[in-house]
Amino acid sequence: MSDANADAPKKKGGLVKIILMVVGALVILGGGFGAGIFYAGQQISPSEEVLRLVERTSTDGSGGEGGGDGAEGEGEGEGGPQRKMKDIPETPVFETNYYEFPEPLTTNLRGSRRFLQVGIGMSTQYDQQVISNVENHAMALRSDMLAVISGFSEEDVAGKDGRALLSLTLRDAVNERLEQLEGFGGIEDVFFPSFVLQ
Repeated sequence: MSDANADAPKKKGGLVKIILMVVGALVILGGGFGAGIFYAGQQISPSEEVLRLVERTSTDGSGGEGGGDGAEGEGEGEGGPQRKMKDIPETPVFETNYYEFPEPLTTNLRGSRRFLQVGIGMSTQYDQQVISNVENHAMALRSDMLAVISGFSEEDVAGKDGRALLSLTLRDAVNERLEQLEGFGGIEDVFFPSFVLQ
C-alpha cells in the first residue's frame, strides 16, 4: 500500500506542474500581447507625423515668408533647423472631353482587297462647344475620315507607328473640316477603340 500512496502524490504533482506551465505560458503570451498593443498605440504613422509637423510649423509662424535673420533654412528652434516653405504656383488643370462616333467606319485600303473597320474616338481640352461641333457635322467628318483611311495601304496601318500616323492624319483632317465649317478645330487626339483589319 505504501507504493500506491507514494505514486498518487507524484501524479498529482505532475498534473499541477503542467497546469502551472500552461497558466504561465498564457500569462507570458498575454503580457506580450498587451505590451505590443501598448507600443503600437503610441507609435505615430509617418503620414500623421508629417501632418503634425506641418501644422506645428504653420502655427509657429516660423515656417512662413521672410522672417528671421537671413539664414535660409537654419534656425535655433526646439526641433533643429527650420525649413523655409516655398509657394507653389497653381497650374490650371484642363478637363478633357471625349466623343466616340456611335458606329465604326469601314473602308477598303489602297491597293488591297482587305478592308479596315475602325471605331473612332476624339478628345479635346477646349470647352464642350468643340464636341457639339463634331456632333453637328458628324456626316461631313465621317466622309472626310473615310477618304483619309482609304488613302492608306495595308502596310501603312500595320504596327503601332502606322496607327499613330493614321491618328494624326485623321486629327488634321477633322480639324481642317471644323475650321472650314465653324472657324475653329480644337480636336487634340484621335483614338481607335476598335481596329479590325480583314
